[in-house]
Amino acid sequence: MNDCADIHHLGPGDEDRLRKLTAMFARAFDDPANYSSAPPGPEHLKRILALDHVIVLVAARGGVIAGGLVAYELEKFEQERREIYIYDLAVDEAHRRKGIATALIEELRSIARQRGAWVIYVQADPDDPPAIALYEKLGAREDVLHFDINIDTQ
Repeated sequence: MNDCADIHHLGPGDEDRLRKLTAMFARAFDDPANYSSAPPGPEHLKRILALDHVIVLVAARGGVIAGGLVAYELEKFEQERREIYIYDLAVDEAHRRKGIATALIEELRSIARQRGAWVIYVQADPDDPPAIALYEKLGAREDVLHFDINIDTQ
């Protein structure tokens, strides 16, 4: 159950909230190198938030960003349909186990239905049991391998 978090779908004008979400991701993922070492400028954030296929949701408690997710809507070619990929999802440590991640995913489900998406999918690291438990509660598990292909190597 969501313990008093307000869910907001960010858009242009919400650049400050996106910065706060990014800072929360840096803490939650313990990854300041990727999330805070080279912050983009306001015009980049404004452009990102204006893109239709980018979905940014934040959960706020008492005016503080307690959690959030960033997802991408992908158009498919094999059928006239789309799917939603959750790229990042985190809840700040002080706000965990209060239903915030589930509430964020439920809001994303609503957006996905409105957009005619057929599925939402997400990856979880094998060494992240809380994430795996959340996703198994909400969906079907598929064991797949993930590969990062370096674009600088020939």
